[in-house]
Parts: sequence; C-alpha cells; structure tokens
Amino acid sequence: MDATAYDQFRELEESHWWFRGRRTVYLGLLESHLAEKRPARALDLGCGMGGFLPGLSEITTRVFPADISLESLAYCEERGFRGATLVDGYALPYADNSFDLVCMFDAIEHIPDDVAVMREVARILAPGGHVFVSVPAYQFLFSNNDAIAQHQRRYTRSMLHRVFDSAGLTVERNTHTNVLLFPLILPFVLAVKCLEALVPRRKEPKHTNLSWPIPGFVHDLLHRVFAAELLVSRRSDIPVGHSIAAIATKR
Repeated sequence: MDATAYDQFRELEESHWWFRGRRTVYLGLLESHLAEKRPARALDLGCGMGGFLPGLSEITTRVFPADISLESLAYCEERGFRGATLVDGYALPYADNSFDLVCMFDAIEHIPDDVAVMREVARILAPGGHVFVSVPAYQFLFSNNDAIAQHQRRYTRSMLHRVFDSAGLTVERNTHTNVLLFPLILPFVLAVKCLEALVPRRKEPKHTNLSWPIPGFVHDLLHRVFAAELLVSRRSDIPVGHSIAAIATKR
C-alpha cells in the first residue's frame, strides 16, 4: 500500500467506525463458523498494521503475522506478536499443510494474480483447515480510496467464489458485509466519483474516504449499526453490501 495509507490506518484503526466494524463483524463470522473448533496455528496473511491479531489470538492457539511490508511487520512486533514473516504471496515460505486457518483481511485485492496466491494458500493449509477472506465489493465503486490503497480490483461474490474454486477450495460462506450502511455509502461514493469526473483535479493522497472528520459519538453509532448485521450474517449469506466476506475449507 501507499505509505500514506499505512500512516492513516495506524492512526485510525482503534477509533474509526470502519476499522472497528470490520473487526467485530469478520471475527464474529469466523468465530461463529468455527463453532467449538480452536485452530492451533493461524496465519494473518497481509496483516498490515496488525489490527486483527489481538482478536485472532483469542480464537486460535497461536497466530503468525505475515506481510510484504517490513514497516507493518515491525509494528506487529511492537504490539507483541512475534514470528512476523516477510512474504511473497506467490511463494509462501511455509511447508505444505502448515496452518489450520489462513486469514486475508482486505488483502487479495492488492495482488495482480489472486488465483496464484490462493493456490499457495491452499498448499499451506492443512486438510479440513479454513480460509477467511474479505474484499471490497463492486468494481463500479472503485475510487480514489482504492487507488491510494493500491487495489487491483473490487469483487462480486461470484468472482470470489471462482478464485476459491480455482484453488481447489470449497466455499462454505460467501456473504456481503457493511450491509446496513450501504444505502448511505453508495450515493456518497458515486457523487464523489461524478464530481471527480466533471471537475478533474490532482488526486490528494492524504484525502481518502477515511479522512473525513467525524465526532467520536458518530463513530460509536456507525460501529453499532455496522455490527448489527451479525444478527443475520451469522446464520445466512446477505446478497448486497459494501464488502464481501467468505470462508472456504480445504477438501
């Protein structure tokens, strides 16, 4: 990712409603799907600043951070998560069947060949192990925020299903997330895209969808609205939303 995005994520991950909502919903979905299972070895692939590591450590025996950025791995080490590994997603430095759980929270959209990476993930995953992936939804919503984060694409559920299937993984859950706030997010993003098309200007890397000033109580409210979708998504897949979360298993 762009260095600006790393700086912004590090600053906002504890307070911003979007980061908090993702952690609540994604970890809630994962914990519900695993039921009583507690994976012995989990890999947070593309861990970034490590925002999901504390939550993963509560539902797994041990979690290992991995990323392509030394800066992000150093920050994970500062947070007390040892064993951080610098990786290339196309050739993961792990033996076959090494992990019971591999998580990629908003990671594969950064990678040109997502199928190749998913095949590597399948290789290091133990039989019966799980993969959790979250991605942004709908290519027509591709915006400056995606460009700053160096996204290659946004997804539909069928696209994500094909990535899993091409790697020989069986999809067990495939649901949209950030559902309840999507009616507000959709017109906002489309309006910004129209404005940028009508009045071309130099893109400002420090200004993204996350940089709008919002009072703390509004962050709390938006987080609660985001998290409320778990009442439905724990039980069934939701057909529309701003992001997608999927869980697959190794046959």
